[in-house]
Amino acid sequence: MTDTRTPIPGTSVPGERFTGHGSEWKPANLSAADAQTATAWVEQKIDKRSMLTNKDRVEDVRDIMWQLEKEGQIKVHRITEQHAPVETKTLYGWTKRIPTNQLWHHKSCGQCGNIPGYPVSLLWLMNQMGVRYLDETDQTSCTAWNYHGSGIGNIESLAAVFLRNFHQAYVSAKAQGLPEGYYYPLVHCGTSFGNYKEVRGYLLHSAKLRESVTKILGKLGRLVDGKLLIPEEIVHYSEWVHVMRPEIKKRQVIDASMVRATIHPACHVYKMVPEDVIYDDDVLDGNRVAVSTGIIQALGAQVIDYKTWYDCCGFGFRHIISEREFSRSFAIDRKIKVAVEEANSDVMIGHDTGCITTLDKNQWIGRAADKPFELPVMADCQFAALVCGADPYRIVQTHWHASPVERLLEKMGIDWQAKKAAFEGYLKEIQGGKTPDQLY
Repeated sequence: MTDTRTPIPGTSVPGERFTGHGSEWKPANLSAADAQTATAWVEQKIDKRSMLTNKDRVEDVRDIMWQLEKEGQIKVHRITEQHAPVETKTLYGWTKRIPTNQLWHHKSCGQCGNIPGYPVSLLWLMNQMGVRYLDETDQTSCTAWNYHGSGIGNIESLAAVFLRNFHQAYVSAKAQGLPEGYYYPLVHCGTSFGNYKEVRGYLLHSAKLRESVTKILGKLGRLVDGKLLIPEEIVHYSEWVHVMRPEIKKRQVIDASMVRATIHPACHVYKMVPEDVIYDDDVLDGNRVAVSTGIIQALGAQVIDYKTWYDCCGFGFRHIISEREFSRSFAIDRKIKVAVEEANSDVMIGHDTGCITTLDKNQWIGRAADKPFELPVMADCQFAALVCGADPYRIVQTHWHASPVERLLEKMGIDWQAKKAAFEGYLKEIQGGKTPDQLY
């Protein structure tokens, strides 16, 4: 983006390129063709039909994983019957088992910081169903955004963080007097999900990387019998929501049939390592990624298609840091505007931290550019919690969202004014010294 206006003294020079980096960052000076190649994934369409046409056979890295364990090189954290797994099918018809109980929540930096109602809604749903889980503080960021967004870091550090966090999930139950492997990790963030799947592939393919990271994990005391611990499956929370949709449906108390919902599939979820994502014949004829769409359909809302369903939200990896105006304009012009004008959408549903943040919190820029398109944006688990009776402020925490949600709540028959007044009263009680309720 180029600014041609007269600058305020001491600020940007006319024509200067706006980026999120300092002067040490230099333009790549790519040709138009190379720039298109570098960013083509943003507009890439991934569905079953396109991925099965004129493609070579895709490798299932789990075959390598089982062989390495057989050879005694690694240990696999297995999903067992205690985790109550549900079998699903991925893009190529492979079986992926999704644990539904005894879960270790791998939290999301952006959710906890920007959209706290996102993880709270998920935990609230689990409480309603009596799911056993551990919401533990002993975990770190996956650091994927740091690596992909700024170029700081390396594959060894990414792999070490991945293995460290999943090792903690494996041993976490010991503090409760329970055996290792009791809890199985459930990843909240789509960026973490995609990153961990990529890193798992690198680890399984590279003996050199495994050797390097084994030394690091050994110093941290994060080996199991001297071996790296690799999870049988890397599981995203939206996959849990998908397989649990019949149970969630049983707890529905609000009619959602009047709601027109558009779905934004997250690139980091279904474009990174696309062969490891759930496709369900009962959802969009099995041709598109099933998560989010499946639960919204199960709850009776109208899922409305729109022409840019496959587009990135604009967040990208590096874009949101170095090309912020690209992110903002992409979010409005390619997603929000289309969903409002073409689909007459009441709400856009997503399943990733960066997507929800980008699509929700950048809508203010539309007003500045005379494009005042307003559309509530929330996660699938937030919408599910709402229709199951969760408080829109205490649990779903819609007040953290930048886009207005009041019309959506009214359409769902929720008296948001009464709920808001009660919530404000609750906050005053806390301010006066009352102990906060344990909400989840």
